[in-house]
Amino acid sequence: MTTKSAAAAARATVYGYPRQGRNRELKKAVEGYWKGRVTAAALRATAAELRRTNWLQLADAGIDEVPTGDFSYYDHVLDTTVMVGAIPERHRAAVAGDALDGYFAMARGTQEVAPLEMTKWFDTNYHYLVPELGPDSAFTADSAKQVGELKEALALGLTARPVLVGPVTYLLLAKPAPGMPADFEPLTLLDRLLPVYAEVLADLRAAGAEWVQLDEPALVQDRTPAELNAAERAYRDLGGLADRPKLLVASYFDRLGEALPMLAKAPVDGLAMDFTGAAAANLDALASAGGLPGKRLVAGVVNGRNVWVNDLAASLSTLGTLLGLADRVDVSASCSLLHVPLDTAAERDIEPQVLRWLAFARQKSAEVVTLARGLARGTDAIAADLAANRADLASRADSPVTHDPAVRARASAVAETDGRRSPSYAERAAAQRAHLGLPLLPTTTIGSFPQTGDLRAARADLRAGRIDTADYEERIKAEIQEVISFQEKTGIDVLVHGEPERNDMVQYFAERLTGYLATQHGWVQSYGTRYVRPPILAGDISRPEPMTVRWTSYAQSLTEKPVKGMLTGPVTMLAWSFVRDDQPLADTAHQVALALRDEVHDLEAAGTSVIQVDEPALRETLPLRSADRAGYLDWATEAFRLTTSGVRPDTQIHTHMCYAEFGDIVQAIDDLDADVISLEAARSRMQVAHELAAHGYPREAGPGVWDIHSPRVPSTDEAAELLRTGLKAIPAERLWVNPDCGLKTRAWPETRASLEHLVTAARTIRDELSRS
Repeated sequence: MTTKSAAAAARATVYGYPRQGRNRELKKAVEGYWKGRVTAAALRATAAELRRTNWLQLADAGIDEVPTGDFSYYDHVLDTTVMVGAIPERHRAAVAGDALDGYFAMARGTQEVAPLEMTKWFDTNYHYLVPELGPDSAFTADSAKQVGELKEALALGLTARPVLVGPVTYLLLAKPAPGMPADFEPLTLLDRLLPVYAEVLADLRAAGAEWVQLDEPALVQDRTPAELNAAERAYRDLGGLADRPKLLVASYFDRLGEALPMLAKAPVDGLAMDFTGAAAANLDALASAGGLPGKRLVAGVVNGRNVWVNDLAASLSTLGTLLGLADRVDVSASCSLLHVPLDTAAERDIEPQVLRWLAFARQKSAEVVTLARGLARGTDAIAADLAANRADLASRADSPVTHDPAVRARASAVAETDGRRSPSYAERAAAQRAHLGLPLLPTTTIGSFPQTGDLRAARADLRAGRIDTADYEERIKAEIQEVISFQEKTGIDVLVHGEPERNDMVQYFAERLTGYLATQHGWVQSYGTRYVRPPILAGDISRPEPMTVRWTSYAQSLTEKPVKGMLTGPVTMLAWSFVRDDQPLADTAHQVALALRDEVHDLEAAGTSVIQVDEPALRETLPLRSADRAGYLDWATEAFRLTTSGVRPDTQIHTHMCYAEFGDIVQAIDDLDADVISLEAARSRMQVAHELAAHGYPREAGPGVWDIHSPRVPSTDEAAELLRTGLKAIPAERLWVNPDCGLKTRAWPETRASLEHLVTAARTIRDELSRS
């Protein structure tokens, strides 16, 4: 049974909701606007209807307080940059001329102006646009978006809570603007920023906000005393405002640690905390801190980042413990539901019993409502829900889908020597140079070429039965022929087949490995209008047959130049999937590594001399707390080596990483023992090259010279200048020339021009080196 106060307190809420719409209406509208097919008014109307639909769905499900302000045309951190007026100098004219076009110019760049840098949002696969600040940065409040969306929700008769990125997290996410001292710390601007937040809060209060949520996920990371003092000052000042709504400070993704006592004592009205995964430690920490007397606690007990059904009984037990630690306990998901697909009801190809193991955003909202009802009214009120949940959990635990004895036996037989390559890198490099015969500053691409409308239509036609497999394969062959021909004519040294047969770098492999489930409509935003369908890792992993050998070998038959075999590494296969939560990640990684190891060996046996195993997620999966990192990096790098070991010395192993802060993992990059690594570097102006040099990285590297997430075409001079910068850190005999990332999202005209400029730049620098 629950107390009367619990019944009054237990309300259901969420921090945010998927933005794209059931059929990705937002993506289509935004991209239509970019191409001139959709007007600004039509784009705004589509966005308004999507917000309305989301709020009404949440309210109909029983959510008592809906979030506002979490919706975005591109990125919520970019929205915060607009809200505080931190527009970079190079974009101010565009923003002044047309706010919407200026907004997208900051996100994507133009031919004349580079966009903001993009990187991963904490340890997720969502990308945010990095604020650029300097000592002279000035802030001005622009609360129009936040106020407007709040008024839309209130007009529907809903209780609404605006959600903003908090000031401390915003500054900690920022970087020094171009030309600013590298050691400039944006957090020193806090006193300049707080009055702008105060103005926004006052505007929201005047518009009818009772509560405003300020997200501070940066506080779950290791923070210095100075940073914690800054956070304490921020919430002392904001909490002391006379004209403000009630303040709910939210954290998620991990435990608050040393920030918790400070926030518990701050003059704010409530905390929202994550109690899932590693953040479950928040429960004991909150009790040790004396709880939150007189304050509201929003308890995130439903995992907002994974797709498995909640253990309702366990969550209800956690909530019961929390009742004694706060004045009022409300129920929520652990973070915004932005990170999961919209609705399992759209899935038709997953076996019904297995589908009952899954919960997407709509189902998680229902779980939140069920838990709030159980907390308020007692377990008898949700007895049927608890019984059904127990049956679903038992079904999954006992299913043969989740356990394969042969896979487990193979994984347990792995020896330490299986994950070590010999001979040494120096000996391998000599063998590879002799075998491959590449020039100084060899040019290559990361793997994918443009996924044209014709390619997507061919896949759709095959699925719909409008063409047969033979017709589809002829289209794939024709595309590979075009890609190889273009690369040869352009003068690229190490070619790729372009991956025309692949829908996604993770999904393609997941569909060919046992143990994975694929969705038809499980779209999740990665960045901007880029949406992916993360597969679901449900059981033990094995590879029934080769996955890439046929098309790689076909491409190699068309050219005398080396063609890279392209695979996605084990850590990225986990990070960009929804992973199973019933065994350690290290065990799952080793299963995937063994499956990929078979593919590496088959590629080599088929004559592939260069094999790239991409691990862009190695950094993003790094635990947020430093105490947890060594164990993760041990098994993550071991899984990569297990994948790539056992090949001949003259087989060159590449890896690729993009859009993350690599300086934190340079030693791990070294521990991978790959022969060549390509890295995103264009937006950060070759920062990673200097990080590698500072570490003493001994192998070959290709810091990117073309930012492929922008439609602008870099000039030859621009690419050459980046190469000159790279040469200050990496010797010419170890420097490769390549784009930042794959070219799947780019169109052919810009791809042709950019790669031609890239090759010309490499030749220019070779000539300069030959004359020096």
